[in-house]
Amino acid sequence: MARTHGPVMLLRLGRVPIVVASSAAAAQEAMKTRDVAFASRYRGPMAERLLYGGRDMAFAPYGEHWRQARRVCVLHLLSHRCVLSFRRVREQETAALLRRVRGRLDDDDAAVNLSHLLVAYSSVVLLRAAFGNDSGGYGLVGEGKILRKLLVDYVELLGWGALGEVVPWLAWVDSLRGVHAKATRTFDALDGLLERGIAEHRKRRRGGRREGDGSDDDDDSRRSFVSVLLDVKEEEETGEILFDTVTVKAIILDMFVGGSDTTTSVVEWAMAELINHPDAMHKLQDEIRRTVIHGGGDNNQVTEDHLRKLRHLRPVLKETLRLHTPAQLVSRETVEDTELLGYHVPARTRVLINVGAIALDPATWERAEEFLPERWFGGDDDDHYATAPAPAGHNFTFLPFGGGRRGCPGAGFAMATVELVLASLLYHFDWGMPAGGPSTVDMDELSGLFAVRLKKPLRLVAKPWSP
Repeated sequence: MARTHGPVMLLRLGRVPIVVASSAAAAQEAMKTRDVAFASRYRGPMAERLLYGGRDMAFAPYGEHWRQARRVCVLHLLSHRCVLSFRRVREQETAALLRRVRGRLDDDDAAVNLSHLLVAYSSVVLLRAAFGNDSGGYGLVGEGKILRKLLVDYVELLGWGALGEVVPWLAWVDSLRGVHAKATRTFDALDGLLERGIAEHRKRRRGGRREGDGSDDDDDSRRSFVSVLLDVKEEEETGEILFDTVTVKAIILDMFVGGSDTTTSVVEWAMAELINHPDAMHKLQDEIRRTVIHGGGDNNQVTEDHLRKLRHLRPVLKETLRLHTPAQLVSRETVEDTELLGYHVPARTRVLINVGAIALDPATWERAEEFLPERWFGGDDDDHYATAPAPAGHNFTFLPFGGGRRGCPGAGFAMATVELVLASLLYHFDWGMPAGGPSTVDMDELSGLFAVRLKKPLRLVAKPWSP
């Protein structure tokens, strides 16, 4: 549609006008040149209901609360130092994932449902980051399993287009479908889980035990999101915004919802692309195995020290993010009358920036539809996953985590998790398609609010490898 109708389109969904921007120039104007004018985000009735009335960070309207909530996330939860502090969690849960893969290898021809294992892996990493819980045995029982089911329902509800917004006289249909009842059940269950986690932290604090003070078995520097946010709450209770328990819960929920789907989808798509491009997979596997074997230490484990020495890993992941951008449409709402590529855009207009289409624009990308990790070799890698191999000033051709002041602050946390688990899966196993079936992965997509996933679960045959 973008190639047919141009870089800026006006769509009408019933009575709702929506502007869609589908070029790098339009994205740059909305996210940089006129960033303040496009700095808010539309929050429908369902998001209002599920996100504590806009007390979170991701969906909060532009204003002082959003600025302070984002500051807390960037400085206290998702800084480079904080990401490094969860290294042991990532390594432990990656080891647990590898054990579960091995546990499914009794039958030489048995396929591993990698999609299922990756969902479990990402949710338990986030659960431990949020609550500091070192127990639970990989999250397949107890709170981890409950959380995964709740998050699936929660994301589905957030992405639900309320019929009553588009066609007011059909609002009753949503109630008939049971949408509102499901929203109440899901919200109450998630709220209860968050309340239990916060209550446990408060109990520990009353007993004089705080994470990061050396009194736990945890790394001295690692502190859960809840612990950090409770400290911030104590410090900012007299500040300019209302930073109470509801705000703590809303921000934790942002971490769960934004992080779980992204981690799973990126690893899933990377494995699918590598299976369909075996030369690229073998090249990356050979590099990982050489690096681990000759890098000293334990030859049975990939560590984050090894990752920094890998030349092919980030190009593979960047190309995966380009072809399968997690959130294809970045949502904005204008806070004032403004313009976009010369078109007038009134205040409070919903705007969708089609970053998925921008990443596949043949005017920018040679052989845009092909998986070519080598296109990223020799590029500036200092900015991790936010840099495109384009001339200076054209970085808005590649926006896997959005951009501007509302760009995703959790990209570093997500990609640290993705890098380790992908490298570990490729180091320890040789992968292929199940015998008797197709020779390549079906790449049909299933769109979601926070990530585009494979339509069918990724089932692969894994053969253990050892040096």
